[in-house]
Amino acid sequence: MLKDLLEKKRSQIVKRWLELIFDTYPPDSSKFLMTQGNRFANPVGSTISNAVEKLYDGVVLGVDSQSEEICLLLDDIVRIRAVQEFSPAHAVGFIFLLKRAVREALDREIQHNEPARELLTFESRIDNLALLAFDIYMQCRERIYEIRAAEIRNRTSRILDRACQKYGMPHEW
Repeated sequence: MLKDLLEKKRSQIVKRWLELIFDTYPPDSSKFLMTQGNRFANPVGSTISNAVEKLYDGVVLGVDSQSEEICLLLDDIVRIRAVQEFSPAHAVGFIFLLKRAVREALDREIQHNEPARELLTFESRIDNLALLAFDIYMQCRERIYEIRAAEIRNRTSRILDRACQKYGMPHEW
């Protein structure tokens, strides 16, 4: 029953989920992300939109949240948000916005308590996605710090090399 409702209201829910995600950006960015459909002019919006649609379908179909496809889709979104200096909570919080979009779309049905039990199972899948997204976010942030540390080491090494050459000092590392 719930799966049928979620499939029936797919476009409404996905559209609302995207609106909620784009609303996490500053107003000018949010407007641009929502209105610019060209994937070359708006690669961030395009990537997020494509990933959100596929994630929604995966969650509705009950695809294992640990599947490679789901991980890659989450990685697409989380990687973007990781480099945009979102806090970890805000970077992965977009997943919980799906609950809000679903509740808004199914408000009438939920009030009649028809799919309540199925809804709880569905929301548990969303929670699992959030946890996985957090792990991916932290991996991205760790990689960024590793790159920054390597860059600092390289700069320091070059500075020391130049100083040693300039002053004729031997250097040993």
